Amino acid sequence: MFSNPLRWGSQSSYQQVAGGLDAQKCSPEKSASLFSKVTYSWFSRIIILGYKKPLEREDLFELNESDSSYTVCPIFEKQWRKEVLRHQERQKAQVSIHKESHAGKPSLLYALWNTFKSVLIQVALFKVFADILAFISPLIMKQMIIFCEHTSDFGWSGYGYAVALFAVVFLQTLVLQQYQRFNMLTSAKIKTAVIGLIYKKALLLSNVSRKQNSTGEIINLMSADAQQLMDLTANLNLLWSAPFQILMAISLLWQELGPAVLAGMAVLVLVIPINALVAIRVKKLKKSQTKNKDKQIKLLKEILHGIKILKLYAWEPAYKDKIIKIRDQELEFQKSTRYLAVFSMLTLTCVPFLVSLATFGIYFLLDEENILTATKVFTSISLFNILRIPLFDLPVIISAVVQTRISLGRLEDFLNSEEILPQNIETNYAGDYAVGFTNASFSWEKAGIPVLKDLNVKIPEGALVAVIGQVGSGKSSVLSAILGEMEKLTGVVQKKGSVAYVSQQAWIQNCTLQENILFGSTMQKQFYEQILEACALVPDLEQLPNGDQTEIGERGVNISGGQKHRVSLARAVYSGANIYLLDDPLSAVDVHVGKQLFENVIGSSGLLKNKTRILVTHNLTLLPHVDLIVVMENGRVAHMGTHQELVSKSKNLTNFLQVFSDKEDAHASKRINVIDSKTILEDQILEQKDRPSLDHRKQFSMKKEKIPVGGVKFSIIVKYLQAFGWLWVGLIVATYLGQNLMSICQNLWLSAWTKEAKHMTEFTEWKQIRSNKLSIYGLLGLIQGLFVCSGAYVLSRGSLAASRTVYTQLLNDVLHLPLQFFETNPIGQIISRFTKDMFVVDMRFHYYLRTWLNCTLDVIGTVLVIVGALPLFILAVIPLIIFYFTIQRYYVASSRQIRRLAGASRSPIISHFGETLSGVSTIRAFGHEQRFIQQNKEVVNENLVCFYNNVIANRWLSVRLEFLGNLMVFFAALLAMLAGNSIDSAIVGLSISYALNITHSLNFWVRKACEIETNAVSIERICEYENIEKEDPILFSGTLQMNLDPLDKYSDSELWEVLELCHLKEFVQSLPGRLLHEISEGGENLSVGQRQLVCLARALLRKTKILVLDEATASVDLETDHVVQTTLRKEFSDCTVLTIAHRLRSIIGCDRVLVLDSGRIIEFETPQNLIRQKGLFFAMTTKAGLTQDSETKNKFL
Repeated sequence: MFSNPLRWGSQSSYQQVAGGLDAQKCSPEKSASLFSKVTYSWFSRIIILGYKKPLEREDLFELNESDSSYTVCPIFEKQWRKEVLRHQERQKAQVSIHKESHAGKPSLLYALWNTFKSVLIQVALFKVFADILAFISPLIMKQMIIFCEHTSDFGWSGYGYAVALFAVVFLQTLVLQQYQRFNMLTSAKIKTAVIGLIYKKALLLSNVSRKQNSTGEIINLMSADAQQLMDLTANLNLLWSAPFQILMAISLLWQELGPAVLAGMAVLVLVIPINALVAIRVKKLKKSQTKNKDKQIKLLKEILHGIKILKLYAWEPAYKDKIIKIRDQELEFQKSTRYLAVFSMLTLTCVPFLVSLATFGIYFLLDEENILTATKVFTSISLFNILRIPLFDLPVIISAVVQTRISLGRLEDFLNSEEILPQNIETNYAGDYAVGFTNASFSWEKAGIPVLKDLNVKIPEGALVAVIGQVGSGKSSVLSAILGEMEKLTGVVQKKGSVAYVSQQAWIQNCTLQENILFGSTMQKQFYEQILEACALVPDLEQLPNGDQTEIGERGVNISGGQKHRVSLARAVYSGANIYLLDDPLSAVDVHVGKQLFENVIGSSGLLKNKTRILVTHNLTLLPHVDLIVVMENGRVAHMGTHQELVSKSKNLTNFLQVFSDKEDAHASKRINVIDSKTILEDQILEQKDRPSLDHRKQFSMKKEKIPVGGVKFSIIVKYLQAFGWLWVGLIVATYLGQNLMSICQNLWLSAWTKEAKHMTEFTEWKQIRSNKLSIYGLLGLIQGLFVCSGAYVLSRGSLAASRTVYTQLLNDVLHLPLQFFETNPIGQIISRFTKDMFVVDMRFHYYLRTWLNCTLDVIGTVLVIVGALPLFILAVIPLIIFYFTIQRYYVASSRQIRRLAGASRSPIISHFGETLSGVSTIRAFGHEQRFIQQNKEVVNENLVCFYNNVIANRWLSVRLEFLGNLMVFFAALLAMLAGNSIDSAIVGLSISYALNITHSLNFWVRKACEIETNAVSIERICEYENIEKEDPILFSGTLQMNLDPLDKYSDSELWEVLELCHLKEFVQSLPGRLLHEISEGGENLSVGQRQLVCLARALLRKTKILVLDEATASVDLETDHVVQTTLRKEFSDCTVLTIAHRLRSIIGCDRVLVLDSGRIIEFETPQNLIRQKGLFFAMTTKAGLTQDSETKNKFL
């Protein structure tokens, strides 16, 4: 089903937060002069500031309003809605004409074009102008060579040519940098728009779509596929620019060499189809690699979320092997891709040579009287140098288009996924009931088996309703149905008023405790404090380091499970909703705390007494105090009525309700008569208030992304080179030195050839030497090709070795970090190391090193050639080189820190995205989708600000470096003109053609040196983990058998045995695949109670002598709990069992009880002795009704 355009909201939902932009440092770009704009001088203050001190976020210039996510997202969203509507209209038209609908989807590409076409056309115009200017330079050089050949014409016109050449190359610099500025920012805006659309879609996905798109896959869409779209946009103009430059070069070459240029075109025609075949192969590899990457991120996220389980079971090696196996497959794809890249390298380096060789050879064959002159050779060489870049760009852009088509397809599939249908629930209902089901059946999928069947329930306004039943009976599903999270198959569902939801697994945000409770609402101090008191959070605030301003870690890792549920309950109460859906919130808290929560919040005298409350619970002692009881059994309402009605009408139900009372009586002999001491608990707590907590682990705040300052240590690059392999490093230096040397020899050979030809007295003498000269020229090219292929092969081998070593070391380091690290570091930060930073190691860093090495050798060779031809050039080069390094020092200091800030700003995007996906049901229940969309735009905008400053910093550098390069061109041309008759025209052509090339080479050289340092930050971030000295039931995606026995050590019979012990055998036998039943990501296709029992079975299977049970049965019904506890005492009577439980009945039969308060051991004795001592444990059992005391005997839990 396609997206419903009406669900996407209006532009008003994207209103910027007041004071957000104005309060920051506004960019002076708009108010700058024309000169300042084209030279980026307005940005100099940031560069100078960055040189003086490490830049911070507050130092950066803000985005122009038109570039911010607050402006970009709503404009693009509007176009996407139009495209969805247009597609639906086309489908209707096809149905009316052809009586059937043809498959198809709304086009994301078309929506992007409609949004950004004006700026894309503007960028294209800059590119056209820059390309035309690039071809004027060789024509001016041609005139200069002609000028030198005709000594009688010597005069001031020679200096005019030098000035004209400088003016053209400088104008080209200014135009090209404007093109780059608009091009990069436009591509970033496209990525921003797509991320915004992905995020909003993720909030609207139906349950079926969520199953089809795992959290890892959705995050990969945002990080990898949106990035791929951005990369293509940055190179989009090459699709027409590369052919345009090739045609321009060929037409000018025709003027120099005539029909012989057709030979060069023939070489191109042969190369392009091969490039196309390479691109097709890359497409297939990319598709496989993308699927592989999704699997890797998905498993990695599950490992990090369940790291406590992995460490407790010592499963790190097993799961490390799983990840490494997937990673090895990815590296195999990378190996194939890099070997294909050898051909691209050959194309870049050798095709211009092959074109010139074929052209010169045919030029001689066409007419024996044809002679190569300096004018023809060096004008042609300059044109061939221009030709080299589009020839390289063309296969790259073809490959990028192929890869982006895959990403576009994935994005379109996701954006057109099925959404939750608002018509599942009638929300404008104005009847007498708060919630009503009429003959309603539900499933998790449209064509799926009904999970809830024939519901007929009417819940009056202001009623307290208890939903009870055994594990898997459909209790939580009833709440999901009310929220609209399930597919309605039949019947009617009506709901009146707003909803607040407390999920069975408390969802906590990575922000302060106060922000978690307020949840976007304004502070009402008195009401807020009343809620803290009612939800029993006041004692916790006194223990937290910063009270309610304490930052809660990702997924609430630095607070207990009970605290999470109380914060979640407080959030719901503060919302002031009409209907409260409470999914077993009391199971994770102590008995006396649960009693307090029921009395002060949920019950008839609590804060919610006038609200409609639907409470899923296993605590049957609460039932006499509710207005209505709904008993679920196999997805149906088995019984419904008040407690008195149900007890009087159904004997079976009466037995069911009384079963635990009977079990309680069995322990009566163990109970001890005690005197009234109802204030002991309060006294004990008060006594502890002034004591510092020893539980320092819980006091850690979530660590923000560490932003290093200063230069990257050289040792970081050495580490990468060690992983690369010193042998491969040496071979790369040798091969690149060889290919650059061969390139210089080719041009020197042509220069000598033309110089010699100029002094030939007879044509026969020229005819005799040309075959020999052409053969040697061809041999030099062949040797260069061998060096290129060898260098590319060695680079592939070394970079693959480095990728494998760095990833393995990172994974090993992360898996062996202490648990405290995972409790204080957001998962998004860790995932970012494996995605963005490893992407740099896999794809970019070796490329930057190779390019920098090549540019270094190229610059050295160029300077040596020009100085050899024009010795006085050294006087101009020395001061210009000093200026180069001065500019580089200023730029690197600022750029490095901006890159680091950008890297740190990426993690919050991933963390916020993951946090949203895990809490999407809660967000939708509260109706806070727009607020979270706004938050997403804020974190994306922060990253965009850093990107904007980085783009401008690069343009600032390029203008200045290329200006210095332009001066070198001017000095080379001027010296050639000053030399006059004393210099040969071949030397003039050689020196100026090299000078024209040095502008690009020097700029590239400095840029790549900066890129190496700034991208080394990724390796630095990876290496950070080398030096660093749960209650939630965690399941991993895969089969049930894999979850029980990931190491494959036990037989099927042993698995069935533990399933029977955990009361799961019948349930598993009812599954289609039984032990091979697929568990979805995080175990979402099982109830929380079933997940807990699977985790318990996993523990029992190990037959360990020490068994740790951390709230192992908190989310199961009391009957199942009793069966499991009985089984544990029988089957593990010879084991040491450590039980952490809020249900005191679970531990009353233990040999010893250890009582903790505020991180201190208060009591440690047998349960009987603790009760006789009348201490803290005694007070807790008294309030739980486990001791025979006159005041507490008749109280509920």
